[in-house]
Amino acid sequence: MTLSSLLLYPSLPLLPTKFTTQSNNNNKINTLPTRFKPYSCLKSNHSSITKSHKLSCLEELKQAFPSKLSNQNNDTELDDESFQELVDKRCVDNVRMLIVDSVQHAKAGHPGMALGMAEVGYVLYRHVMRYNPRNPKWFNRDRFVLSAGHGCLLQYVCLHIAGFQSVQLQDLQRLCKLGSRTPGHPENVVTDGIEVTTGPLGQGVANAVGLALAEAHLAARFNKPDAILVDHRTYCIMGDGCAMEGISHEAASLAAHWKLNKLTLIYDDNHNTIDGPTTLAFSEDISTRFKALGWNTITVEDIHSNMNSFKDALCSAFSENEKPTFIRVKTLIGKLSGKEGTSKAHHGTFDEDDMKKMRQKVNWSDRGPFHVLPMVYREMQIQTDHGERLEEEWYSKLNYYQSKYPEDSVEFKILLNGGLVPGWESSLPKWSASEPVDATRGYSEKCLNQLAKVLPGLIGGSADLATSNKAYLHDFKDFSQPNSPWGRNIRYGVREHSMAGISNGLALHGSGLIPFAATFLIFSDYMKNSIRLSALSKAGVIYIMTHDSIGLGEDGPTHQPVEQLAGLRAVPRLLVFRPADGNETAGAYKLAVANRDVPSLIALSRQKVAAHLEGTSASGVERGGYIVSDNSGNDLPEIVLIGTGSELCLCEGSAKMLRKEGRRVRVVSLVCWRLFDQQPKEYKEYVLPPRVSKRVSVEAGSPMGWREYVGGQGWVIGVEDFGASGAYLDTFKKFGFTEENVTRATKSLLCD
Repeated sequence: MTLSSLLLYPSLPLLPTKFTTQSNNNNKINTLPTRFKPYSCLKSNHSSITKSHKLSCLEELKQAFPSKLSNQNNDTELDDESFQELVDKRCVDNVRMLIVDSVQHAKAGHPGMALGMAEVGYVLYRHVMRYNPRNPKWFNRDRFVLSAGHGCLLQYVCLHIAGFQSVQLQDLQRLCKLGSRTPGHPENVVTDGIEVTTGPLGQGVANAVGLALAEAHLAARFNKPDAILVDHRTYCIMGDGCAMEGISHEAASLAAHWKLNKLTLIYDDNHNTIDGPTTLAFSEDISTRFKALGWNTITVEDIHSNMNSFKDALCSAFSENEKPTFIRVKTLIGKLSGKEGTSKAHHGTFDEDDMKKMRQKVNWSDRGPFHVLPMVYREMQIQTDHGERLEEEWYSKLNYYQSKYPEDSVEFKILLNGGLVPGWESSLPKWSASEPVDATRGYSEKCLNQLAKVLPGLIGGSADLATSNKAYLHDFKDFSQPNSPWGRNIRYGVREHSMAGISNGLALHGSGLIPFAATFLIFSDYMKNSIRLSALSKAGVIYIMTHDSIGLGEDGPTHQPVEQLAGLRAVPRLLVFRPADGNETAGAYKLAVANRDVPSLIALSRQKVAAHLEGTSASGVERGGYIVSDNSGNDLPEIVLIGTGSELCLCEGSAKMLRKEGRRVRVVSLVCWRLFDQQPKEYKEYVLPPRVSKRVSVEAGSPMGWREYVGGQGWVIGVEDFGASGAYLDTFKKFGFTEENVTRATKSLLCD
């Protein structure tokens, strides 16, 4: 099926009823307002501030800033710009007090970064970002990532005052409580308005690069001179810890190489980590580092006394057409508290005396906990209304796009509806036993390229191993700016960790992109934290891991995975497939693509195996484990041989030898443990009958975990030490992975 054939399908749902509009007779629509620029646009907006609005704020401002307003008798004596500056400052005071109240109430949390970056969070949500809290998933919203996830209270408070239903005052009062919508680090699956799950430092930087990459790629594919559908920015806050983690450097290097100019990275330069001042272990000039990578770099010296300096920095970022922007904001961790400027402010509560002094500093003594000034809600409502108007105009533009560019519109709507076209599964190849043998990585290549023809969102690449992983879309170009940003092959270079983190950003962009990330299985260790976050975030990344065992041969034990499969199978939710032939590989891809909220990892061989091992099937993969062959008839088998990947053929070969001797032998493929574990008890006992205690598992990896399937009386043939350099058949023989050894072990067990 080709994408163009989808024009024959009924229209896919997309437009919310409330936003459905008709094009006018001239087939034109009103264009979107000029890109919302922070400071310059604010100046023009200030002229529309009404007298009643000023009057509603004036008394609060006089109480908060008596020295500045003591001589003001009415609002007309205060110009609009000065008025807005005071309003912003008072709103930031309220943000800080909500942060303090939340930590005190929970007796837990990380207030330091949140207090220090209050101005940044407020400016972004009040004056800069385009979003609609009434529809948090609006496609063309700006994306915000908090890589310094421990500062989540800042985002929770901003989400609350911005009008997101996901964070009410009661949610702030339940910070870190079991089942709350305000967990100790931001989780996208828990709280609307959170784009990605962060916490492990540096991960959010890579996620933000992925989000910005998605925007640049889709803009190149779908935008037209008269219809700009994809036009949003990505903002990310990082801290000193993020700067130290290697993944942020990898991701930042790629962002500059890819010229992701709509990415703005805001660095909370507060000179503190948990153990103490950053001088303990960090002395580099971080701005110079980013400049060397190719970023536009800006420093904001004193945001606490001059909020406009941050707005000016954002204006500079908006005017940059080629480079991503790195804004270094010098802040005081724990601003306002007695711990201000020290590592003690990073986490923990405040004593009673400190609380009293903080309230006095911002003239808050007469306010109870969790008080929000009506002025704050009114201010944020301005931005909310603006975002809703932008969304309405965007949907009008989309209607126009549908009428003028119907074929592109079909593809765009497929993506926005999840990226799966009707009947996409039929594109997967099928193999017969007569076809030439190949490694499962070769069968994977064929699956991947067939899927790319019918799945418009399939995009990805390898960490400098595309030819070895066989993970390249041959009919599509490389993503490259300015040459071919519409390309669907991503060149990550030797950056496995950031490749996985960026893939999470692509998956969570919400635009139907289906990212794949490829490398050798041994290097999954570099990626492990990002893979874990894929599962936690419900990011449907497809990890393609080749060279999956000691069977890779000559590269030796440094490259031969042993314990990796066991560790990856232990990751909750992650689907780990180890297919045995071409058809099981196709079955693995079918499930990996279909499960859009679950990551999958497909472990593939370097050595060649049959295209179709008799008894295997793509459909059998759906249940994780199934019977490949059995000569027992109506009787139970005497023994069950269980294999995965390239070792399944050893089980089948041994079974044939034993059957010639009159033994009843069943062979089971356990291609995906997690899926098999999820099957009904009746099915699992049908495949592995409890009364058959003699079982042998064969897998060229760690034996860990296999005991659950072979039972107490079964045998596990695995690898309990590091591998060895040598031809793969010699290596397999050394570690006992031959038909003869499997048969010998099976006979020994049968004789017990």
